[in-house]
Amino acid sequence: MPYPIRVTGVSVVLREFSMQDIDDVLAIVGDDKVTTWLSFDSRSRDQAIDMIDGTLERAQQEPRTEYYLAVTKQDDDRVIGFARIGFAGVKAGKLGYAIAAEEWGRGYATDAARALTTYAFAELGLHRISAAIGPENAASIAIVEKLGFVREGVLRDHVFTNSSWRDSVLYSVLAHEWERPFSP
Repeated sequence: MPYPIRVTGVSVVLREFSMQDIDDVLAIVGDDKVTTWLSFDSRSRDQAIDMIDGTLERAQQEPRTEYYLAVTKQDDDRVIGFARIGFAGVKAGKLGYAIAAEEWGRGYATDAARALTTYAFAELGLHRISAAIGPENAASIAIVEKLGFVREGVLRDHVFTNSSWRDSVLYSVLAHEWERPFSP
């Protein structure tokens, strides 16, 4: 797939990041309310800049090893989150996503996860997509279950974040199981 990528959902657009996104990205990755649920601690402005730089570099690699995309609303190019598929194994990917706290509860994460998963199966030819979610993250677990992901089990002490080890609940969906649900 040529760079840059643009994936359209029902209410969101997933696009490549740019350095102009730094303030919006920092509002997400620098917010403890958001990063409590992620696999990394809150980041400083310099760390957010490094994150975007790395994302832009990896986006131009051939072959590409991940699709780390900014999430925007359909009618507004301001970044409200991110969604990522990182390649892991043969025709397999790991899904991750985050939405700015002030946008929670509006279906943006569900739409972004649905759009990127559909893209990964239809355009990238993946066979399996997994998501590793903290057991306390009920909202994210509800998203993947709504999308048809199946719980596989618990990865013990899977990530070290917020100064302690955290388990992850592993979910997955296979290409032949994906029904491309489009309702928000």
